[in-house]
Amino acid sequence: MAIKEIILAGKISQDVKKWIKPQIKKGVPLLEIAEKIEDKIIELGGKPAFPTNLSINEIAAHYTPTHNDETLAHGLLKIDLGVHVNGFVSDTSFSLDLEDSEENKKLIEASKKALENAKKTIEKGIQTNKIGKVIQETIESSGFSPIINLSGHQIEQYNLHAGLTIPNIDDKRTTEISPGLYAIEPFATNGSGKIKDAKPSGIYSLIDYKNIRNPNAREILEYITEEYNQLPFCSRWLVKKFGTKALISLSQLEQNGNLHQYAQLVEVNKGIVSQAEDTILIEENGKKIVTSSEN
Repeated sequence: MAIKEIILAGKISQDVKKWIKPQIKKGVPLLEIAEKIEDKIIELGGKPAFPTNLSINEIAAHYTPTHNDETLAHGLLKIDLGVHVNGFVSDTSFSLDLEDSEENKKLIEASKKALENAKKTIEKGIQTNKIGKVIQETIESSGFSPIINLSGHQIEQYNLHAGLTIPNIDDKRTTEISPGLYAIEPFATNGSGKIKDAKPSGIYSLIDYKNIRNPNAREILEYITEEYNQLPFCSRWLVKKFGTKALISLSQLEQNGNLHQYAQLVEVNKGIVSQAEDTILIEENGKKIVTSSEN
């Protein structure tokens, strides 16, 4: 594992969080926020590990602006950003209340506390359900519900969701944490505690390199393979590179089985959702918080 690249990716994500947070206010276009974050990541020497997620209220995850998005920041906004250096990823998120709402602030505090307690708990050899139990108890003690069908995840080079998952509840699984890189991401909600698939997100990942006959689609497939490898990307990035013809090619590539498009994830009872996330490197003799929560 390339420790140097992981630490650098984490440092870039910390710097980006500190830099962008004061600029996020109610009424600012989500497209402007996403592009500022992604441009800053590149300026600091990294690349976006996935499209910046800017999910509002009941949308828990997987909302990234389209190339012509006019949505304005409001509500409880979750900012989920990733940085990679040579495919080694840091993944982090924070939530902001843009409505001066006491309920929103309590939700944000619940997921933050759950993350802090989980970071203290995680170590080599601990069972994953024990981390989930800490997250669940922290969120429930604040009067909210953890989202049971979202979880943290192991990270490997060019693989954002690799193998092991870290639950947000005590799911009774006794898999032990081994040395490696992990993202812990508690979600708290005043809804029922489950999410469902909703609208298409415009976020994709490459799942098959097989040939496609259309030359435009083939050109874009070659670019995706070279530029993103197995990491997620979005239609907005490809429109910037190839123009709006990329949208047709993406549809063709999805139909051909080359790409998987993720759905937006929405709380089933339209409950408001908060999120907090950090990436932790577990070593043989300790741990490093690769990202630090600046929320």
